[in-house]
Amino acid sequence: MTFSGDAEFDGVAFSGDARFGGVAFSGDARFGGVAFSGGARFGGAAFSGDAEFDGATFSGDAGFGEVIFSGDARFKGARFEATARLGPLVCGATLVLDGALFSEPTTLEAAACAVTCDRTRWASTATLRFRHAELDLSDAVLEFPLMVTARPTPFPSLVDLLPETLVSGRDPGVRLTSVDGVDAAHLVLHDIDLSACRFAGAVHLDQLRVDGWCTFATTPTGVRWHRLVPRWWSLRSTLAEEHHWRARRLHATAARGWTPPPREDTPALKPAALAALYRQVRKSLEDGKNEPDAADFYYGECEMRRHDTTRSRGERALLTAYWALSGYGLRAGRALAWLLGAMTVTLLALLLWGLPVDDPKPTTTGRQVAVGQEVNLITDTPNPANPTGSWPERITTERFEKALRVVINSVVFRSSGQDLTTAGTYTEMASRLAEPVLLGLAVLAIRSRVKR
Repeated sequence: MTFSGDAEFDGVAFSGDARFGGVAFSGDARFGGVAFSGGARFGGAAFSGDAEFDGATFSGDAGFGEVIFSGDARFKGARFEATARLGPLVCGATLVLDGALFSEPTTLEAAACAVTCDRTRWASTATLRFRHAELDLSDAVLEFPLMVTARPTPFPSLVDLLPETLVSGRDPGVRLTSVDGVDAAHLVLHDIDLSACRFAGAVHLDQLRVDGWCTFATTPTGVRWHRLVPRWWSLRSTLAEEHHWRARRLHATAARGWTPPPREDTPALKPAALAALYRQVRKSLEDGKNEPDAADFYYGECEMRRHDTTRSRGERALLTAYWALSGYGLRAGRALAWLLGAMTVTLLALLLWGLPVDDPKPTTTGRQVAVGQEVNLITDTPNPANPTGSWPERITTERFEKALRVVINSVVFRSSGQDLTTAGTYTEMASRLAEPVLLGLAVLAIRSRVKR
C-alpha cells in the first residue's frame, strides 16, 4: 500500500497484529498514542516524511527491520514491552527515543545521523549498535548494563535491500556527545568517538567501562604565541570540558585548536570540577588495565589542580615546578633535557672554577731535635689551589676528562673522589642532589608509557 499524503493513526488501538510491511508513506506518518496489543510489523516500510510514534505502546514485538526513515523517526515516550530486537533500520535525520521505556533485553541497530536518548529508561540489559550516528544519552536511566558500540560494516540485511544512501556521506563511527545525568556504573562503551562527549553531571564515572578503540579529544600541537610568550603543547588525550574551558579562558590566538562549547549557554566548569572528572575517568581506565592512556588523564588532573586558584600558592608552585621539570612525571624528553642541561652547567662550572690547578700532593713536615731521639713528622695535603689562568687555558682535555667523570658520578649519586676547590665541592653537592632526581623523573615517565 502507498499513502500519497499524510497518514494519521493517532489513538488507534490494534487488538491483534498490525502489519505495515512494505508500505510506502509519501508524507508524514503519525502513530501517536497508538496501542499495539499484538505484533507491530513494519519490516521493509519506507517513510519519506517524518514518522511519529510518540506515546505508542508496543505490547508485542515491534518489527522495524529494514525500514527506511527519510526524515525524523520519533518514539518519544513509547513503551517497548516485549521487543527483543529493534532494527536494523536507516534514519536520514534524528532517531528520537526520548522518554522511551524498554522493559525486556533489547538489541537496537540503526544507521542514523543522530540518536537522542534523553530520559530513556532501560529496565533490562540492552545493546545499541549504531553507524554514522551522533548519540546523546543525557539523563538516560540505566538499571542494567547497557553497551554502546559502533558497527564498522553495514548491517547484512541492509546491504542489498536498503543501502545506506541517506547517511553514506558521514563517518561510519559513533560519536557520543553527552552522558550528563547518567549512572555510568552500568555503561559500557566500545569503539566510540568521545572527543566531543560531556562527562560533567554523570555519576560513578570511575566505574565506566571503556573498551575497544575509544578515542578522546586531543590537545592542539605546535607552538601558540600569547603576548610574545610561546606556548608549546605536546599531544595528549583530553576531555571535551577542558577544551571548552581553555577556549573561553585563553586569548583568541592562543585558543586556536581548542574547541569552544557547542552553545554559549553551556556552563563553564571550574578547574576543581575538571580535576574531579579527570580523576574518575583515569580510575576507570586504570581498572581496565589501560595504564598508558590513563597517564594522559593524570596529566590533565594535575593541570587543573595547577590552575585551581582555590588551592594554596605553595601547592600550585610545587605543581608548576613538577610540570616544568618533567610534565608531572610523564614527559621523559623534558626531564632528560633538564638533566642534560644540568650536566652541562655542572661540567662548565667544574672546568672554570671547580678543578684545582694541580692535584694537591701530600707533604711531610717535621723537626729533628737531637740525634737518637724520635722524629715527629706530619703528613698533610694542602688545600686545592683555585685556577688563575684565562678561561681558554682552563678548558683542556685533561680537565674536561676529570670534570666529566665528576658529573657522571653525580648523576648516579656517587662521589668521584676527585680533589675539588671550594666552589667545585659545592657544585658537586648540588649536582648529586638535582641530577639523580631528574634521572628518576625521566625513568618514571618512560615507565608510565610502557607499563603493562
